[in-house]
Amino acid sequence: MGTAAVAGTTMLGLPLMAQASQTASPQADRLRHKRGGKCLVIGAHPDDPETCCGGTMARLAREGWDVVAVYLTRGEAGIEGKSHEQASAIRSQEAINACRVLDCRHAFLGQTDGNTVCDADHYKQMRKYIASENPDVVFTHWPIDSHRDHAICGLLVLDSWRRLEHAFELYYMEAMTGTQTQMFVPDTYVDISDVIQVKHEACMCHVSQGMDDINHWHYRMEQFRGIECRCEVAEAFLHHRWDSKVFL
Repeated sequence: MGTAAVAGTTMLGLPLMAQASQTASPQADRLRHKRGGKCLVIGAHPDDPETCCGGTMARLAREGWDVVAVYLTRGEAGIEGKSHEQASAIRSQEAINACRVLDCRHAFLGQTDGNTVCDADHYKQMRKYIASENPDVVFTHWPIDSHRDHAICGLLVLDSWRRLEHAFELYYMEAMTGTQTQMFVPDTYVDISDVIQVKHEACMCHVSQGMDDINHWHYRMEQFRGIECRCEVAEAFLHHRWDSKVFL
């Protein structure tokens, strides 16, 4: 893994970074050239994977990875004046359209927007799904979040990671930090300068959400994270490390 310019942080080496520090470890160098890996980005609603992690998804897809945008709900409560059934159909299609832009697969896990559940049955459902995909890397919501669906999504994935004996690398992503994501101090960055237009095109597929305000918030986050790691724009993550192994 290359060392970032910011003390105490790291720059994603993965196959993501076009450049890596000369201090990168042999293991990180091997993984930077890995192709054919699998990445799940598990978000609470349609538009969460794209806004929080769309640049990273685009870069991985370009490197030959199998990238899956996983939606805990179909955004049923997300369009004022529409029934749950109507909103579900609209937002599901918007998610599918965004995945086409990012060149990734999509999956819906069947919970209900605004009424997500964190209990034994849903822990088991998430664990079973993740095990069936057998990913190398999973990105999900940081569980300290003012949006209950985000927090529940993160906790479901965290439980799966523990019960699956840390079989994949777990990274937390941020959503509208300061308003939704709270107390988030990233240690890992991805330079998304080369794919920023692809990310924004995918985000704009979510027409029903009036993406201008959401995108404006995330644009500032992308610029700020870029300043932190000395590139134009970046996405930032927090790596939940179980041991001293470095994957990205």
